[in-house]
Amino acid sequence: MSSRKELVELFRELTELLTLDEGGPSTFRVRAYENATEALKSTREPLEEMTVSKLTKLEGIGKSTAQKIREYYDTGRIERLEELRAKFPADFVMLARVPGLGPKTLLRLRDELQVANLDDLRAAIAAQKIRPLKGMGAKSEKKLAKAIERIGSKQDRRPIAEALPLAETLVEEVAALPGVEAVQYAGSLRRFRETIADIDLVVASRDAEPIMEFFANMGRVSEVLGRGGTKSSVVTNTGIQVDLRVVEPEQYGAALLYFTGSKAHNIRLRGRALDLGATLNEYGLVELETEKVLASKTEEDIYKALGMQFIAPPLREDHGEVAAAAENALPNLVATEDLRGDLHVHTSYSGDAKSSVAEVVEAASKCGYQYLAITDHGKDLHINGVDEVTHAQIAEEIAALGPKYSDMLLLHGCELNIGKEGELDYSEEQRAKFDLCVASIHSHFDLAPEAQTERLITAMKAPSVRILGHMLARSIGKREGIECGVDAVLEAAKEANVAIEINSGLTRLDAPVEVLRRACEIGNVFAVSSDAHHADHLSSIRFGVRHSHRGWVPRERIVNYWPLAKFKQWLDG
Repeated sequence: MSSRKELVELFRELTELLTLDEGGPSTFRVRAYENATEALKSTREPLEEMTVSKLTKLEGIGKSTAQKIREYYDTGRIERLEELRAKFPADFVMLARVPGLGPKTLLRLRDELQVANLDDLRAAIAAQKIRPLKGMGAKSEKKLAKAIERIGSKQDRRPIAEALPLAETLVEEVAALPGVEAVQYAGSLRRFRETIADIDLVVASRDAEPIMEFFANMGRVSEVLGRGGTKSSVVTNTGIQVDLRVVEPEQYGAALLYFTGSKAHNIRLRGRALDLGATLNEYGLVELETEKVLASKTEEDIYKALGMQFIAPPLREDHGEVAAAAENALPNLVATEDLRGDLHVHTSYSGDAKSSVAEVVEAASKCGYQYLAITDHGKDLHINGVDEVTHAQIAEEIAALGPKYSDMLLLHGCELNIGKEGELDYSEEQRAKFDLCVASIHSHFDLAPEAQTERLITAMKAPSVRILGHMLARSIGKREGIECGVDAVLEAAKEANVAIEINSGLTRLDAPVEVLRRACEIGNVFAVSSDAHHADHLSSIRFGVRHSHRGWVPRERIVNYWPLAKFKQWLDG
């Protein structure tokens, strides 16, 4: 089955492998494929019906990428991608996820030391074979060893930004198959963990065979690990294992609950079931004495039969949620449709963003927002900074759109850069001209914890700062977050009435869960923000919503959940 989403997957993979092949991300060809990937994600054109000539008329699509798009729709494959897969096996590509290993270094390790996987890299470090390489040395070797140590048990896990798009595509494709009544991904991905070991799919259908046939023969499959009547396992070309289970529709809720987990959550539920004279497994909640099925079709039915509130999947980690649900004491979690605005959004004035001010505002209007903050970068950002003159132009564009969007409060904001000592872009007088300022770290990630703590607190003392953006500046699977005194920072934010951002970017999901839980205890307020760099990406705010659930954040503490009047009161300090 050919699909737009699968094509985006393939182009993402092509870009990643081409980055390795060309020794870095800045070559013309790599940028061309990055642009094409973004174009494929955003265009609504019927690509499968278009010729190469017509495809090249789409913004971001050149002749070479157009030919590969056409090749995919004509043959179901892309030859260049298959060549690169053969050249760079999945185990080697995984090395690119080790912090500090760039494409050029990786190629040298492979060519000079025959490093093909993580075990080879560990062995090379242990034998001190890396330090003699030109440009490396003992310090580089030590940093690599530390990076691998940090990865630890996560070495075989994938960042959610890699796993979730694939899972959503698989769900969409399986849902379209005849006889499928319901399908959902389960496991740690449904619980919205930051990294996953594999993808679990649970399908409700009375006819499993056609589903198994489709699953085992997908174009993205590199290996079939096992195929049975109701369960199959495959490995994709990118090395991600996917397990599929087909159950009877009447058992779907029980199976989904069981395979979502966590294991500790399931054990807690089974204990509660036993206390009520029942047993709970992947087939249903069954009364022990009579063997009567009390609930099985939906998760909601099972929780209700257990005398509990429904527990959202991100909360199912055995962190007290079962006891809280039994007492009707779970937090009131926010839903995406509850949010009344987005307070961290970029336009094409930020060099790494793609959409105009007008396009972003129109997209926000379609979301039904009551308020929106355009927050292009401050001028001190090394590559994509925006100076005072350009920000004045942005303010004019926003003001000009006001009459057309009179039902939405449009704010001209800025994402300020927090410098090494806590200094911010522009003067305080200039910053006061912005309607809202987000302050974020974009550099100096390796400072001592005391220095990081002080720079964050210093930045939040500026009267113009209303939101602390992506607090630990982490990049999941690539860069650890900064080390700082979390309690001291959260206390300072509370004192200054600065909101802690819940950044929705799948590579960030920052602040981390443990910080969010602590912030709830301290009494902070929060802002769920998309940090969108394209108008189509405003919808990614749904990821921040689910991350807020993992942090047990009550919706009444989220500033962009508040009605406009209350939000404006907070904004004015």
